[in-house]
Amino acid sequence: MLDTGVPDLAQVLDALGSSLLRPLTALPEGPVPVSGVLIFEPRAPLPNVRDAILLAVGVGTAEARAKELVAAAAGVGCACLVVKSFGEPVADLVDAAQRSGVVLLAADEAVAWHHLDAMISTALASTVRFEQAAGAPAAGDLFALANAIAGMVGGATVIEDPRRRILAYSTLPGQAIDEGRRQGILGLQVPTGPDYDEVYRALVKAGRTCRFPAFRGGLPRLGVVVRAGSEELGSIWVVDAEGDLDAAAEQALSDVADIVSLHLLAARTADDAVRRRRADLLRRLLADPSSVTAVAPQLGLDPNQPVAVAAFAVVSSRADDVLAAHAATRLADLVSLHCEAHYGRHGCALIDGTVYALLPSGPSPKAHHELVADIARRAHGALRVPIQAGLGSLVPGLRSIVSSRADADLVLRALTDRPGEPQPCQVATIDEVWAGATLSALAQILAAHGALPRSLGPAVRAHDLEHGTTYADTLLAYLDADGDFAAASQRLSVHPNTIRYRLSRAEEIFGFDLADPDERLVLWLRLRLGDQVGW
Repeated sequence: MLDTGVPDLAQVLDALGSSLLRPLTALPEGPVPVSGVLIFEPRAPLPNVRDAILLAVGVGTAEARAKELVAAAAGVGCACLVVKSFGEPVADLVDAAQRSGVVLLAADEAVAWHHLDAMISTALASTVRFEQAAGAPAAGDLFALANAIAGMVGGATVIEDPRRRILAYSTLPGQAIDEGRRQGILGLQVPTGPDYDEVYRALVKAGRTCRFPAFRGGLPRLGVVVRAGSEELGSIWVVDAEGDLDAAAEQALSDVADIVSLHLLAARTADDAVRRRRADLLRRLLADPSSVTAVAPQLGLDPNQPVAVAAFAVVSSRADDVLAAHAATRLADLVSLHCEAHYGRHGCALIDGTVYALLPSGPSPKAHHELVADIARRAHGALRVPIQAGLGSLVPGLRSIVSSRADADLVLRALTDRPGEPQPCQVATIDEVWAGATLSALAQILAAHGALPRSLGPAVRAHDLEHGTTYADTLLAYLDADGDFAAASQRLSVHPNTIRYRLSRAEEIFGFDLADPDERLVLWLRLRLGDQVGW
């Protein structure tokens, strides 16, 4: 029924598309058979698997071992070698590949290696298996694919993502559908309910084509999960209106799941490319508001439309830097998806660990706050790390976007500088944390003026560190208590006279005057903000 011949490299590249894999060397005139995918492991010799596609994970194109890997790949008979250049020169590696007779391919640097592995493996499994469906649709054309499946299997077809959103549906005439499918297509979402939940659980657990009887007055169906490796990408559903879809139809649906996984992965890659471009545009706009004339049309925004900037960040300790970077990337994806659902594809960017999103003016500022809070809660639930979000002020147009971003950044700093352990999810505007935001802004000013005299806060802390004294803590307790000796002594668990003695000694040692309100204010600020400015 299906051709199970060996795929050709040119066919695989056609199926994946040039945006994913780009030849750096000319393809041979004749066919190049491909047997599978290998991932380079530097601590082990290459397995002797002929005609494999070798993924050079972690190997820079300018490194000496890249040329060594080309020679090793040729030695075991690999069909081609896939690299990521990340801007490094490739000319020498191209020459080495041409001399060795190994095809050299450049992968899209933004596509993770494990996704690339899954996409190539799916392409290999499906390239020659869909030949009977004349004019098989190009990767990403899901509606044409749904029609091809409907014609092959024999029933109205729907392709869904893991969240039961309908991505495509067949439109062949004469194929019966029921009310559930009709409502799903109208809203591009499968109806909710316990019956549906049970069906999806059974389908995922089975891992093969399943038959489901009619319920709620609907029609029977065949269903199959679409996967790339262990990752669930979605599902395919075919209506069995007459109950006559046989075992051959079940097998055909199972076989076609490989092709659908390739299309879904390709569609995801295309979406990622679009999202990266919007992120680049937003970065440009935030760095240079004068570019608004060129950037706004590409983001689909009116330059004079009021807009706010929201900033999201993962809270982590220094020990969690690697995990935090990974979480920040996932956070950017979550923020982008939620903002697209509410405002369209305007832009979301990850910049130095902070995720920024544009929020065009809505019905009210409260709507922005509610959306940001909802995104932060969902992100915390999905990532299981503390999330902070700052909502910048609404500005009259994109030319003032830097001001809104500055507000959002200041809110994040104020939330970060709050004493105590970070809360699981914190969201605020500049008006809600004005006191902390003001102190954070002052800390920036103090940190930027290293020429200011250091005879107050820094000198006190340095003395305490050298002599084992507690003048800084005593002064802060006294100033925080607004000059109340009893309250300060209670906070430090010492006698009020001890507070008086320490303050008197501090005035003698450091030369300030606690009776002077200006000196009290500056002293408090320098002690209070010392950690933030590195004192």
